[in-house]
Amino acid sequence: MELISPNRAVSGDAAASLQKRLDELEERVNVLAANSAEDNLSMVVMSGDLDHILAAFVIATGASAMYEKVTMFFTFWSIQALRDPKKSPPRKDFVGRLFSWMLPKGAPGLKLSKMNMGGLGTGMLKRLMKKNNVLGLEELLRRSADAGVQIYICQMSMDLMGLKLEEMIDYPDLKLAGVATFLAEAGTSKVSLFI
Repeated sequence: MELISPNRAVSGDAAASLQKRLDELEERVNVLAANSAEDNLSMVVMSGDLDHILAAFVIATGASAMYEKVTMFFTFWSIQALRDPKKSPPRKDFVGRLFSWMLPKGAPGLKLSKMNMGGLGTGMLKRLMKKNNVLGLEELLRRSADAGVQIYICQMSMDLMGLKLEEMIDYPDLKLAGVATFLAEAGTSKVSLFI
């Protein structure tokens, strides 16, 4: 390989080759910059168990202080945590009525994933949380809303279970979305979680 002296002129072919390599490198840098992770956290919440939902919102509220944007995508069983027990659901078909009857209606109806013991474990955990000044789910929801945590609910899961947006909690940034919307968010996030 011959080194080119700064005082020596570069031939036309060498200059064209060098320019081509610079253009290729610039294109690679632009692709990397366009696909670089943003300061966001994205989370899929699938479990409808109280302990898992609590963990998801503890992480979301904590992450809201560390990341520019926090997005939660609720799907399947987790959606029950977002149902408002005070709202009457709109008219549903038979399957929708069955899901509404069989599944918990909002945060108060959620149970522990382990050691529920017919509701005794859930009650004991809630008493321990209160005694130790640990935030309950309703307060964590309020704090998440205040912190600007974005919540998407899976449109497909809502349709399958016969659920309607009108029976969900009042949350400032709650929207129905498909998996493609969430994946677009998660694809550029620094951190992605599954609970």
